[in-house]
Amino acid sequence: MALRIEDYAVIGNCETIALVGRDGSIDWLCLPRFDSGACFSALLGGPEHGRWLIAPKQNEVRVTRRYLGDTLILETRFTTADGSVSLTDFMYRRDGSSELMRIVRGLKGEVAMRTEIVVRFDYGSIVPWVTQEDGRLQFIAGPDRLLLDTAVKTRGEGFRTVGDFMVREGREASFVLNWSASFRAAPPPLSGEELAAARKQVHSFWTGWAAGFKPPARWGKAVLRSLLTLKALAHWETGGIVAAGTTSLPEKIGGPRNWDYRYCWLRDATLTLYALIGAGFLDGAKAWHEWLLRAAAGAPDDLQIMYGVAGERRIDEYEIPWLPGYEGASPVRVGNGAAKQLQLDVYGEVLDAFYVARHAGLATSEATWALECALLLHLEKIWRDPDEGIWEVRGGPRHFTHSKVMAWVAFDRAVRSIEEFGLEGPLERWREVRSAIHREVCERGFDPGQNAFVQAFGDPALDASVLLIPIVGFLPADDPRVRSTVAAVERKLVRDGFVMRYDSEAGVDGLPAGEGAFLACSFWLIDNYVLLGRTEEAHALFERLIALRNDVGLLAEEYDPHERRQLGNFPQAFSHLALINAAHTLNTAQGAARLRSRKSRHVRPEPAGGGTS
Repeated sequence: MALRIEDYAVIGNCETIALVGRDGSIDWLCLPRFDSGACFSALLGGPEHGRWLIAPKQNEVRVTRRYLGDTLILETRFTTADGSVSLTDFMYRRDGSSELMRIVRGLKGEVAMRTEIVVRFDYGSIVPWVTQEDGRLQFIAGPDRLLLDTAVKTRGEGFRTVGDFMVREGREASFVLNWSASFRAAPPPLSGEELAAARKQVHSFWTGWAAGFKPPARWGKAVLRSLLTLKALAHWETGGIVAAGTTSLPEKIGGPRNWDYRYCWLRDATLTLYALIGAGFLDGAKAWHEWLLRAAAGAPDDLQIMYGVAGERRIDEYEIPWLPGYEGASPVRVGNGAAKQLQLDVYGEVLDAFYVARHAGLATSEATWALECALLLHLEKIWRDPDEGIWEVRGGPRHFTHSKVMAWVAFDRAVRSIEEFGLEGPLERWREVRSAIHREVCERGFDPGQNAFVQAFGDPALDASVLLIPIVGFLPADDPRVRSTVAAVERKLVRDGFVMRYDSEAGVDGLPAGEGAFLACSFWLIDNYVLLGRTEEAHALFERLIALRNDVGLLAEEYDPHERRQLGNFPQAFSHLALINAAHTLNTAQGAARLRSRKSRHVRPEPAGGGTS
């Protein structure tokens, strides 16, 4: 059975990532890209579905691990009764191939080690043909080929490749696993000098990138590790940032709420830009902005909520029956059917992202504004329609309050862009649409009985997404309706100090009951606390949240406060983005929450019961 989610660390090469367990087993790896088929899928099954273990043969082992400085080079230390060794794991790219490098070094005494490699292409379904030539193992099936270079003697054993070896103090044993397309010439093995040079190059890449960080007064290490994680989830060539490195890690152990997050959500666009710009990474912000422009290009009514790493639109969802799922949580899914949902909020996120880019001085073109105008013309026609909402429920469309708020954001940012940057557009008409949306949300999205904004029009259920109302500037934080909404969320959606995105115990809109606390929502509550002047509570909650990170600083999507374990796909960009932006807000009181909540001088809060701007 796979380890707990928090017992994994990640390594990557900005093209894919691998999950490395505290036990020295790589249980998840997709090659050559984040969303490719996995060759190691033990995370969602067992060793028979693919993994690569390197660990001491003894059972009594003490384990510690760390990233080497500001890098994604992972060092795991194993200490046994006979001595101690370090296992250094990292990934590398060269000439159209990916390399996974593992180096075992003796630190003290002499330790008996074992390696076990189980390669299963296509998510554990394909046993490759294995050959050996000049000491080099080749695993091949269809278009995929893995090459293993090591001086350690290996042998076949029950459709596995195993090896036993000793490591003494000061000695090393290295392993290099190369992926390349099977129809191309195999790349030559790396010499010892080339392996050392690759390690130095990888170290220089990560530390060089991290050198651009503008550290805040507090929590700088936590923020930088989240930024490094975000960088690891960003494709080096396309600029696309995937929501997570895994599929089907459950929102509830044993449950069916298991989704594929190895794609790029438009919803993350603005949060990503704020995070990168606030931290000083303008090049990364530019790459993400350019990806967003390419992905969103096309007919406005064809806008999707998510795309593939390069902007692909076809990410059809299907189930994999041969994998039993993480701790029995099934089905295992590949692809994401929510890509075809109507989610009105993404229009607001896209327009806000382009607005942020202009303020940051990122280059925009006439084509960018033309695309924005086309999206707004379409949104004028559909903003009154029901949709599936931010949480991508599968029980049919509704009039979600957050969706309408973000439709307001789309027109608000367009109005601001005309006013502040002199762009051409139907200013008065968009002001009128903005006012109409604002009025409808205040009339239909606010429940006087609870004195709070609710999940959907005419439904008393609460939803943590309404915490974004002051953050995006729909209403100021000191508006009585905002204050009472925050109080309602605290009363009804906070469990053991963490924020649930909604009350899921009875099941919600076609989804079964139960899930963990959604970490991003708790960070949004911090933003609200700062805007409300409740800084001590904001600091206390932030400290509680960053304490949930695992020993190498990583977060999944959710947290189960009862079982005290992480849940959902891992590592989760949304969680790390929310951490980065909340830290910026706390450090400056002018972070993403403060900046996004600035009101246009033409908009004033409406009284309860509606009114016009």
